[in-house]
Amino acid sequence: MSAPDRAPRGEPTTGVLIAYAAPALPAAMLGLPLLVFLPAYYAQATTLTLSAIGLVLLVARLWDVAVDPAIGFLSDRTRTPIGRRRPWLLAALPVTIGASWALFDPPASAGAGYLLFWMLAVYLGWSMLQIPHQAWGAELATEYHARNRVTAWRESLTVAGVAVASALPVLLPGEPGRPVEEAALRAILWSCAVLLPVAGVVLLLRVPEPKTAIPSAWPGWRAGLGALRANLPFRRLIASYLVNGVANALPATLFLLYAGDVLDAQGQEGAFLLIYFLCGLASVPFWLAYARRTSKHRAWCVAMLASCLAFLPAPLLGAGDGIWFAAICVATGFCLGADLSLPASMQADAIDAETAETGAARAGLYFALWSVATKLALALAPALAFPALEFAGYARGAGTGDGLFALAVLYAWVPVAFKLAAVAVIWNFPLDARAQGALRARIEARTMSA
Repeated sequence: MSAPDRAPRGEPTTGVLIAYAAPALPAAMLGLPLLVFLPAYYAQATTLTLSAIGLVLLVARLWDVAVDPAIGFLSDRTRTPIGRRRPWLLAALPVTIGASWALFDPPASAGAGYLLFWMLAVYLGWSMLQIPHQAWGAELATEYHARNRVTAWRESLTVAGVAVASALPVLLPGEPGRPVEEAALRAILWSCAVLLPVAGVVLLLRVPEPKTAIPSAWPGWRAGLGALRANLPFRRLIASYLVNGVANALPATLFLLYAGDVLDAQGQEGAFLLIYFLCGLASVPFWLAYARRTSKHRAWCVAMLASCLAFLPAPLLGAGDGIWFAAICVATGFCLGADLSLPASMQADAIDAETAETGAARAGLYFALWSVATKLALALAPALAFPALEFAGYARGAGTGDGLFALAVLYAWVPVAFKLAAVAVIWNFPLDARAQGALRARIEARTMSA
């Protein structure tokens, strides 16, 4: 790797980081419609029923979770003259763009088979893009704090993409007689059809793919699973990440209900979300600096504890308390910066624990499991929240009563309990700068002796 591409101590330059992170923005723009716009759009634009759409989405999500480990496993073992990760991203670009276009522009006669086929194709392309991209980031920097900057750039552009996609339905109202999501979907499709290939080409040409030590004989499935189980830092990290993911997914799942029925703030939801995401982006430099003074895991714990304190008053708010909730959005958004930049960086350190022991560089598989944990958290949140609301007697628009208080508690206090559990798991995480430096020294020694 040439000197201009890498700063001292193995840290990538800002130009390289921007080129690496660039695909995250258009990819995130595509991700939002999959979660938010798609069900309502298909219900309006086709003859499919909501129950049929829901069943298709469930099958597609199960496929998505199953395919992630396979892509991670295969991408780790890919050997080509242009590297391990580049071929997967090259293949992912046409699959993702083409399948997304077909999915978001269905004929009026589209049935369940059409929706399922293109959902599976989109999820395949998405995984082919995301997992090798994240693994590449883990390998791009080897120094403890340098990895924070890699993940901070990538996740910040991800949030920026979500924010842009969220604003489009407001900026581009639909045409009379057409589904309200159609204008926004077309704008997102055209934007991504241009931005994703451009960003992908810049990444492939500008960002070096570091050479990693690849053993001549990879461990089999049993030995590989044994190495995962033996990796205590990874086990603690992914457990904490999953629990904190549920804590974050619960408010996201219930946000519209809470804002509408508890705060009586219909029409203000976009402003609250914008405050939250902007504060998250603005706080990333603070959390990087704080992690440099302490450690990644302690900085992340402080952020989670601060978020807990900020969320405590939320169930006590009521109609007309939008200004107080905006203050909560500022505080919790500020804590979001740590969630964006630190856990994935810690994951790269946890991967070093196995590489130092076995010599296998399996970042693809590790980040595939990371992806599964992310999706599991998103699935668990509604599975926990909606039955609990039904049990408590909550009804949309009820106005008062135990059901409404149950909604507020599930929105704020239950996530606080999950975050406290995550802090308890990760507080004494064994990998700080010194321990990770020792792992890298062992890896470099193993590489030189190979």
